[in-house]
Amino acid sequence: MQVRSLLLLLALILVAAAAEAGKSKKEKTKKDGSKCEDWRWGPCVPNSKDCGLGYREGTCKDESKKLKCKIPCNWKKKFGADCKYKFESWGGCSAQTGLKTRSGILKKALYNAQCEETVYVTKPCSSKIKSKSKAKKGKGKD
Repeated sequence: MQVRSLLLLLALILVAAAAEAGKSKKEKTKKDGSKCEDWRWGPCVPNSKDCGLGYREGTCKDESKKLKCKIPCNWKKKFGADCKYKFESWGGCSAQTGLKTRSGILKKALYNAQCEETVYVTKPCSSKIKSKSKAKKGKGKD
């Protein structure tokens, strides 16, 4: 009976030691070897042209890092890819300018980006006149 208790106690100690070792491995990969917590990240800089894959540089005290990032090619370059906005519906068409306008309120600033709280965008008014009811051809018999 004493041998069985001793083996059980030994097994519990081994399980606890393995769990503790697993924790320290997770902490190391999570922190990536850096003890610094106040990282400052720059904008995403594309590798070529003005969109696509690129990198973002970060600094913290004497350390620096580069992270991979991506700027969508259809993104509005005026706001930057790190500023996310919630936009209202498009307003009516201005007869004077031929443009419609809508505003967006800042929802999220990624990597501590400097973003405007409210932005305004415009687009040309549609030249097509949309009709809700289309002409029905061949449906009725005389």
